[in-house]
Amino acid sequence: MQTTEIKVMASAAFKEAYLELVPEFERATGHKVTTLWVPSVQMMSRLKGGEVADLVIMSATLLDELIKAGIVAAGNRFDLAKSGVGVAVKSGAPKPDISSGEALKRAVLAAKAVAYSTGPSGIYLVGLFQRMGIADAIRDKAKISQGFPAGDFVARGEAELAFQQISELLPVPGIELVGPLPPDVQQITVFSAGLHAGAKEPDAARALVKFLTAPAAAPVIRKKGMEPA
Repeated sequence: MQTTEIKVMASAAFKEAYLELVPEFERATGHKVTTLWVPSVQMMSRLKGGEVADLVIMSATLLDELIKAGIVAAGNRFDLAKSGVGVAVKSGAPKPDISSGEALKRAVLAAKAVAYSTGPSGIYLVGLFQRMGIADAIRDKAKISQGFPAGDFVARGEAELAFQQISELLPVPGIELVGPLPPDVQQITVFSAGLHAGAKEPDAARALVKFLTAPAAAPVIRKKGMEPA
């Protein structure tokens, strides 16, 4: 069996499921997977700047932008998982009421500081806080993470609430998930894999996608706080 090295560039939302599944793929196929974990904002600029990976994993919305730009091969977007935005507090801290959009708004206004990321969940929250009419009120108490989980701010006591994809909050030590955003303000993001138009190992990259989207991967994806796409 010919073995190859697959280069993957990925954002962190799918990381926990990926880290469990990829070693199984490597054992089963003999292929080696090299992964670069890059925040979405940086990934877009690096890929648009000419950097090449065999496979790109990020939100479907951003991947579609790369398809339009001819960077990801047309017809080669493969949906992996769906994730909602969650809210977390420091372990042992009281959990605020987030049962509705109005309750969430009160909790955000009451917090001394709130944390979110530069990724898809953070972009959504900026718009949500504007729609709620509280963007100006919380501007000075927003802590924004890039390249590390928003939950780290809460674990260190620098913020009371952290917002991020549930799959990115669950593995952070020292915090507890309060729950997903209430249904009336929830945003579900689809995370997808895309084959780079300049992929050096397209066949091996497709084999990895097939493994990540196989029925056997579904229980791992669920365990890590996402739903199979």
